[in-house]
This record gives sequence, C-alpha cells and structure tokens, in this order.
Amino acid sequence: MAEVAEAAGRAGARVIQEALGRRTGRTGHVRHKGAVDLVTEVDLAAESAVVSLLAERTPGVPILAEEGGGSRDATTRWIVDPLDGTTNFVHGYPSFAVSVGLEDAGKLVAGCVYDPIRDAAYTAFRGGGARLNGELIRVSEVDSLSDALVVTGFAYDRRERPDFYLDFFRAFLIRAQGMRRLGAAAMDFALLASGHVDGYYEFGLNPWDVAAGVLLVEEAGGRVTDVSCGPLVLAEPRILATNARIHDEMAEVLATVMQGGG
Repeated sequence: MAEVAEAAGRAGARVIQEALGRRTGRTGHVRHKGAVDLVTEVDLAAESAVVSLLAERTPGVPILAEEGGGSRDATTRWIVDPLDGTTNFVHGYPSFAVSVGLEDAGKLVAGCVYDPIRDAAYTAFRGGGARLNGELIRVSEVDSLSDALVVTGFAYDRRERPDFYLDFFRAFLIRAQGMRRLGAAAMDFALLASGHVDGYYEFGLNPWDVAAGVLLVEEAGGRVTDVSCGPLVLAEPRILATNARIHDEMAEVLATVMQGGG
C-alpha cells in the first residue's frame, strides 16, 4: 500500500511539475473557496490523476479527497490532498506537496508526501519506518525547546481571529531557537520526519492535511498527539508533532497559552 501511495503521489506531482514547466509567472484560473483559501485548475487535475490511480490499483477502497470530497465516515479509506500549499504554488513559493494516506480500520497504515519541486518521495508504512526516496530517515535528537526549530501554520480563519494564532506564535518565538511558517502542512511533517525541524503545531487542519504526515513522523521515531497531548482526532486534527524529545515541553507551552498565560 505504501508503494501504491507513492505511485499516486508521483502521478499528482507529475501534473504539478508539468504546470510549473508551462508557466512563466503566477498560475492562472484561481478560484477562492474562502477569503484566503484558494483552488486552481492544477489542484483539480492533480486530484483527478491521484484518484484515478488509486481507483485502478485498489478498487473498492473509498477515497476522501480535498476538492472532490468522498467518504468522511469510512474507517478504511484513502485520504488525499492533491496540492497542499496551493497559495505557495500560486505565488511560486517552493513549499507544496501531494499527500496520500491510507487509513485501515481507523488506523493510519501507509502514506506518501511527494514534493514535486525536489522530486522527493517521503513514504511510510506502519511498522516499516519512514523513507525519503527509499532511504530511511529519522527525526532529530534535539532535546530542548530552546535549541529547537519549530514550524507552525495559521488556519483559514486567521483574519477573523489573528490574536489567537499570534499568542501561540509569540510564546514559542521567545522560547524556541527559531520559528518558521512554511504554508504546507504536508511539508512540515516531511521536514520533521527527516530531522530538519524539531517540532510542529497547528490548529484548524483537515484529515487530508495530516493523514500521510502523521504516519511519516511516527515511523521516523517522532510523536504526534492532539495539542492537549491526548489522542489525535483525525476528523478535526489539532496537531502537536515533535521528535518526541521536546514533546512535553511544547505541550506545556501550548497549555499555558490556552489557559490564558503567555
């Protein structure tokens, strides 16, 4: 199933790569799903390529995809984001990916995050480790938040409640070695799994944003929970993902802010 996920990720990435090769500036035909939530013709074409391959290789397995919808209630299903980081793609900022994850009986068991810019396949299957283009990867060994590089993202309601997101950002800004906001959850997970960043938190995500990435981090030796340190709820994920060594420290910061501290 990890091989199928990688093949599907590659199929979506090929559509994105071809679009990148054709354009000279910002992509055209952009539609707004919300004030800051974009969808392009490339999202739709990439999703079609991914879904077609999955339907061919695994007939009968339901698919939940960002643009086309699908099975929200099934506990065995493919979960697809054909272009995570659409705003980055529209602006030509090189941080976006295809995300394909498989949930089986309520557990994430296989997945691929495919980076079309670097032609890089981050893959994992339950119990089999995480890989980048076939080579095993591991999370970092940073054991203190003060030495950590932390990434985050801001949800689509950020214009309506900026202070909510900025309170958390400020708290980590003064405690971590560095903070980044890259704009593509799938790539945040991939960078964490490969040891380039040490912790990641984000609110307001969807199943397709996280399905492949959660498994990548766990199989690379990291830890993923809800921001409250409880079990992750895939239907409404509030992500705290780390190299495991700084998980409790990051959870304490999140709890302090949620309780009104700073």
